[in-house]
Amino acid sequence: MDYYVMTLFPEMIENCLSESVIGRAAKNGIISINAVNIRDYSKDRHLHVDDYPYGGGAGMVMQPDPVYDCYSDIVSKAGKARRVIYLTPQGRKFTQAEAEAFSKEDSLIFLCGHYEGVDERVLEEIVTDNISIGDYVLTGGELPVMVMIDAISRLIPGVLGKMESAEYDSFQDGLLEYPQYTRPEEFHGKKVPEVLLSGHHGNIAKWRRLESIRRTYERRPDLLNDPAVLESFTREEREFLKELSEKDQ
Repeated sequence: MDYYVMTLFPEMIENCLSESVIGRAAKNGIISINAVNIRDYSKDRHLHVDDYPYGGGAGMVMQPDPVYDCYSDIVSKAGKARRVIYLTPQGRKFTQAEAEAFSKEDSLIFLCGHYEGVDERVLEEIVTDNISIGDYVLTGGELPVMVMIDAISRLIPGVLGKMESAEYDSFQDGLLEYPQYTRPEEFHGKKVPEVLLSGHHGNIAKWRRLESIRRTYERRPDLLNDPAVLESFTREEREFLKELSEKDQ
């Protein structure tokens, strides 16, 4: 996977994504992260890339020319056009399913907005996907881009040490992940559930599945409104969910 990030703050992207699992994947050549400074494409001697909005209003708007020239340069060097993701509160919400879909691409271009946004004309011309990481407003698109790159990259084979680390993540089957435990067996009077010490893989898998359902019901019940999730339940799991619901009544 080749990532290209169109940004006013390339150091922010490079410094953060050079660490931990993502940084190791980049060093190993599994992914590449290319932060491209939009200011490098400004025709202004002071490298301005913004101007006052037509019609008035607070703040400044990023100009279309530097953004488009930056995009064109990336495409010319990369050899082909790619999906361009604009990070905006007005976009569709980023989910695990979106991360899985994006992880199948060979490359992605991200556009980080700033100020009051980006001139609509260039967005219409180059952007293929408007994405939001949540219903709130940030000062720029760099943090959402880093969130997306992290979520997408860990689904690419070879990025994680073991692919099963991603296989059982929260949201992979529409449910939250089950609780995890490690040594010591007792901590502040709380013991590790006996089933996890039994060595019986079938019972452990069953316990984890039911605990995923319990945790989802308690913390994110909205996820259980998805018909596809409920259709994947066995009869026993449906009865378990029913018992949880009855206890709350």
